[in-house]
Amino acid sequence: MAESGAEGDLPQRRLGVKEQHNGQLMGSVLSVDERKQRDREERETLVLWKKPLLTLHYFILELLNSLKEWIWRLWQQRQTAFGLLVLLILLSIAYRIEGTHQKYVRYMEKKVLWSAYWVGLGILSSVGLGTGLHTFLLYLGPHIAAVTLAAYECGSVDFPEPPYPDQIICPHEGVPAPGSEAAGVGAEAAGADGAAGSAALQGSISLWTIISKVRLEACMWGAGTAIGELPPYFMARAARLSGADPGDEDYQEFEEMLDQAQSAQDFATRAKLAVQKLIQRVGFFGILACASIPNPLFDLAGITCGHFLVPFWTFFGATLIGKAVIKMHIQKLFVIVTFSRHIVEQMVSLIGAVPVLGAALQKPFREYLQAQKAKLHHRSGEGIPAEENWLSWLFEKIVVIMVCFFVCSIVNSMAQSYAKRKQQEKQSEGKTE
Repeated sequence: MAESGAEGDLPQRRLGVKEQHNGQLMGSVLSVDERKQRDREERETLVLWKKPLLTLHYFILELLNSLKEWIWRLWQQRQTAFGLLVLLILLSIAYRIEGTHQKYVRYMEKKVLWSAYWVGLGILSSVGLGTGLHTFLLYLGPHIAAVTLAAYECGSVDFPEPPYPDQIICPHEGVPAPGSEAAGVGAEAAGADGAAGSAALQGSISLWTIISKVRLEACMWGAGTAIGELPPYFMARAARLSGADPGDEDYQEFEEMLDQAQSAQDFATRAKLAVQKLIQRVGFFGILACASIPNPLFDLAGITCGHFLVPFWTFFGATLIGKAVIKMHIQKLFVIVTFSRHIVEQMVSLIGAVPVLGAALQKPFREYLQAQKAKLHHRSGEGIPAEENWLSWLFEKIVVIMVCFFVCSIVNSMAQSYAKRKQQEKQSEGKTE
């Protein structure tokens, strides 16, 4: 009886040991989660307005580490770097030597610099450093709007170069120099035929003409946004191939979302899962659909493609077509239609219809539009009108504030990355001990 009782107690003892072991594992898991949460909260306090000296110190150390990594990668690709250096030297020689080729060199120089400018702004808009810089709202959108207003005002898009694209001036073909007799005759003729000529010029401007004028800038900006989507793709791909934890919170959130796919309840998680399933099932055309519309969840598309080892050219090709061709034409068309002459005049009239404050609000808008029109019609040697109202002043200050905030976000992000590396090193040292 004693033996049978002892045998009956043995499974209970084993069960108790197993429960105790599971409890220890659960406690260790909770402690790991708590430690991660504590480390995350500690990193989030590492910002310029809370810990400026420590944040700048960590930012400089992270910048030095990044430079060291880039130099090492460049050394590993030294043959390619040497070839590019030789090509750069040859181009510099061709740039400095005088000859008939100089007109082509100057033309290519202007186009390349202009394209690189917009590609860089596109990369800044979506590269993921900090919050990103909304360069469409700050630069490309206003540029398209300015070209649209100028096209309807000038009746042409053949703006003289230079100063276009830095400044927009209406073309004055056949206009005599100011002060001459021909100028007086021209002024009298303009008094008789000015209205009819202006109407004829404005009638020659079509939507497609303006789209063609800003196509290069828009497509280069779209290509830059496509390039800026590559880091999440490469990060997730490298993590999947190596099997290591990349230490990226977005990627960890993505894996947690996949584990909890069946129990997802909130709208944000269901939207992310819908994007992930669309890309996983449809492939190229799913990526193209996500890239062709304004999509704040497209970073998840890059992580999804990298995690499921979608080929690079499938991902980048669909992203490039969607962002630089389809999406950019949609956004460009929206801005051009919004800032066409009759729409702008209706908007200003609607502002004037606001009770009590309508007239006060309408005045600065009309003054701003008149000042812009005056700048479009100035002759060479006359100087550009320098009048400025509070709208242009306010827009300039908003641009400065957003750029400063973007720079601060980069500093904070790099400082937090360095702090995260230090925390991971401490954890690895604790495991080895």
